[in-house]
Amino acid sequence: VQLQASGGGLVQPGGSLRLSCTASGFTVDYHNIGWFRQVPGKEREGVSCIRRTDGSTDYADSVKGRFTISRDNAKNTVYLQMNNLKPEDTAVYYCARAPRYYSGGCVARRYDYWGQGTQVTVSS
Repeated sequence: VQLQASGGGLVQPGGSLRLSCTASGFTVDYHNIGWFRQVPGKEREGVSCIRRTDGSTDYADSVKGRFTISRDNAKNTVYLQMNNLKPEDTAVYYCARAPRYYSGGCVARRYDYWGQGTQVTVSS
């Protein structure tokens, strides 16, 4: 089981980025997949998750209306489209997979496989 996160970078406030999480060793639509972020000294925060059961999605309040999670089953990839980025979005972003039985939300301790993280920096 592997998850490869990519797409991070440096962007100005108001800009956009699209993160990709490409999975191998399992099928993304059989598991909840989540995006999380972390800054030094703070706990890992759930940003957005997509459920295996019906594709329903959850978002942190801080990103609602700006971020969109989506899934491409043919490419076995989950995306996070991030628009209108703000300096407070700066963090290392991780994608993760929950066990197949889990159908809840973006609770980090419920996710068992993690990608390596990709840095997102929002700065002028």
